[in-house]
Amino acid sequence: MPIPRYAVALAGLGLLTVSAAAAADEGKLRLFNWSSYMDPAIIEAFEAETGLEVVQNYYNANAELFAKLTAGGDAQYDLIVPSDYFVPRLIEAGLIQPLTPPGETLAGHDHILEEFRAPSFDPGGDYTVPYLWGATGIVYDTETWPDPDPSWGLLYDPTVNADYPFALLQGDAQFTFGTACAFQGAGFDCVGQAPWVEAARLVIETRERDNFVGFVGATAAIEQVASGVIRAGIAYNGDLAAKRAEDPATYGSLGFFIPEEGSQRWVDVLAIPARAPNPEAARAFIEYLLRPEVAAQLANYNFYTTPNAAALPMVDAALRQPPVMPDEADRARLRFTPSVSGEELQLLQELWSEARSR
Repeated sequence: MPIPRYAVALAGLGLLTVSAAAAADEGKLRLFNWSSYMDPAIIEAFEAETGLEVVQNYYNANAELFAKLTAGGDAQYDLIVPSDYFVPRLIEAGLIQPLTPPGETLAGHDHILEEFRAPSFDPGGDYTVPYLWGATGIVYDTETWPDPDPSWGLLYDPTVNADYPFALLQGDAQFTFGTACAFQGAGFDCVGQAPWVEAARLVIETRERDNFVGFVGATAAIEQVASGVIRAGIAYNGDLAAKRAEDPATYGSLGFFIPEEGSQRWVDVLAIPARAPNPEAARAFIEYLLRPEVAAQLANYNFYTTPNAAALPMVDAALRQPPVMPDEADRARLRFTPSVSGEELQLLQELWSEARSR
């Protein structure tokens, strides 16, 4: 039977060594998360406090998560970490449940920044709690371009970059079309046949250029710019910050900007699968992650920005300044990736397949 909420509160105060939740479903919390996205020390502290055992499995793409849930994984996992634009698809498919019963709220929910409490992908804030957020931009070689215009033209305009090798981001149709739309003046959050057709044409033209290397992952793009394989690519701000901290000699001179035409503001969120074996354990863990000191620890571990306002004073200084914390002008250029479904999703996939194959 589900544990009473007072038991969760006692566990949160450290007064319950073996909680009633630990007795439910063998005392396990099954977490399905991105690889290397959770500080092991957080898991250890949570287990010690509550008596729950956290069992982790990993995925590397939202599509992989979706496929697993639709194949019965919504009854195998208690907590997942999807990206913002995938949330409406999960809700529409009936794969996630509301975080709390009607009329109840999660302890610590008031710590969340206002801009993340009722986002476009979850307008009522009923299904998700933000985990970490970041921005996507262009990483480049500063010796090649000491002071480039902060534009997608560094990748898409052959008059700006006629000779130097560059890459686009691997695997995400809507993001890539969004960057092309932004460059063409239709906005990063473009949706629909007309802007997507023009975006597909630009991708095809870009692929035909002699200095186009291919589609590579965000982390690989940083490494390839540092090694000289490419001179420009697409990367996530936190990944670059982590690389700089790890090896400043290799990565400290790399440049990064958020294009002036607009780019992606992404947020990964916590959600509970529809048939989670132990949803009360999931709620207890979400409340644990909402504690300001834990939220700061998570951000410091991952080098991404916390959506927890109370945690911001506790994060490392590097996480409170660019590139991890975009300045006000850059934040104004960022947009969430719109969620699409049905015929629009089918059209997107068809255009992406054509853009990749021609």
